[in-house]
This record gives sequence, C-alpha cells and structure tokens, in this order.
Amino acid sequence: MAIPESQLDVWAHQGSVIQSSTTYATIRQALASTDTEYAGIDFQIFLQGSYGNDTNIYSESDVDVVIRLDDIYYHDASELTALDLATFNQGFIAGTYAYVDYKKHVIAALTKRFGAAAIKVGTKAITIEADGNRRRADVIVATEFRSYYSSSLGPRYHSGICFFTASGNRIENYPKQHSANCTLKHQATNGWFKPMVRIFKNMRGRLLDKGLIEQGGAPSYFLEGLLYNVPNTKFGSSFGDTFVSAVNWLIQSEAKDLLCANERFYLVRDSADNCWPNRNYLQFLRALVTLWDA
Repeated sequence: MAIPESQLDVWAHQGSVIQSSTTYATIRQALASTDTEYAGIDFQIFLQGSYGNDTNIYSESDVDVVIRLDDIYYHDASELTALDLATFNQGFIAGTYAYVDYKKHVIAALTKRFGAAAIKVGTKAITIEADGNRRRADVIVATEFRSYYSSSLGPRYHSGICFFTASGNRIENYPKQHSANCTLKHQATNGWFKPMVRIFKNMRGRLLDKGLIEQGGAPSYFLEGLLYNVPNTKFGSSFGDTFVSAVNWLIQSEAKDLLCANERFYLVRDSADNCWPNRNYLQFLRALVTLWDA
C-alpha cells in the first residue's frame, strides 16, 4: 500500500525559515564583530546544510554556519603533473596564522557574545545552544581548501573548505558547489527536486521512529546527494510517481558510481568522513521500500 499523495504533499513543504534567519543573523554579527582576534583579515561567513539549501522541514531546528578563513588555505596538489608540481612548490608561501589559534579566536568571539554555558566544542563543530527564539546552531571553523589541477598557466584549483576534528583529522568539503548544484538540479526538474528531498527527510523521521534505521545513519547532506544522482526524467507527474521512479532507479544503480552533489567525491564509500558508509546507505534504501510497502 503506497503512502497517500496527500501525505507526501504535506511532507514536501518547507519548514519555517524566520527563526533560522534571525539565528543566522545573530551568529553572523558575533563572528563578524570588529573586536575579534581575526578581525581585519580575509574571511567569509555563510549558511550550509538544510537551511542554506532550502530543504529544511518542520522538525528540523539546527542552523549550520561556516566561517571560512581565506587568509590561509590548505591544499591537495596530488593531481598535478611533476612539472606543474615543481611550479607550484616554487611559488608556495606557508601561512603564519595557525588553525588552532584561529579556532580558539572564533570560540572566544562566540563565548563573548553568547556566554560560556551556551557554547559546546564538539568533535567537528562548535554548538551554540538554543535560547528563546534563537535556534540551536553548529558553527564550522574552516579555512579555504584548494584542490589543484594545474599551475603551468597560473594556479587553477577547485575551492572548498576544510577543518580539523578534535583528533586532528582533516575533513574537506565543497558546500558552495553542493548548494549551487542542488539549485541547478531543482531548476532542471521543474521544481521537484527540493520537495522530494524534504519528503525523504520526513520519511527518515518515520524510519527512525520505527527503528528501521539508526540515529545519524542518513544525514540530510547524503539525502540531497542521493536524489541529485537520480535522472531528471524521473521527476514530475506526482510525488508518488517520482518516489517510485527514483527509488527503483537507485535500487538498480551501482552504489559505487553515485556522486555527492558537489561532484567532487563519491557518495557511498567506507572509511571516508565525507562519504556515506555503504551499510548505512543500503539500510536506508531498504527501509524506504519497507515503509512505502507497509
């Protein structure tokens, strides 16, 4: 028995954005204050995640904010030829602002604005607890990350972000490419893509309630990436038809060939911080079918 179209239509609607916008503005103001230790250097602040990509649902509350330091950058030059690598190394100048100091300065700025009791430094992000109309938020303290593919005619690279976990592991990602590609996908599917992401996210909630998937096993980032791979021709007509067409296509596809929406990484890979573990991916896909059939 399929899920009624009326229920899918409810799940497709976007959640409130007023509180999230206010929360982001408050955090941005704190991070951009002129009395921080990093004031005056080159950085940018932007949203990522569900609110940044307009795929938030009513049950979501966390706002994801990135502060990216552009005065220094980390890089990957492994794709360069030997000649290009020599050119790159010749012109490379090491940064003088250590990431560990930069993160301490960001923590200090947030603590000054919101108080020590509201700030929790986690493995990956700095969490600002909710208070009144302010939603809970996660702040990623990142620097620019450059993945070089040429340097012979001037440096050419893909620009993203990177940050370090509490254990010192570097995580790289490309949130702006992810967001831009999701917007293009939404347009190419005549406005069906983002509502379908919201439907998948609401279904994830049901799957968690029923114990069919594990908590944290299907992050929103991966659900956006999952539907990004589905051909544009599978979207349209109705939410029910789109769901069936998309899931059938995914079942018949090779998981190893799926890409993240940023098109810089594969979506499903084990032992990679920016990829979906194969076990969790398969568990979610099977659970979707179970929920639909039940």
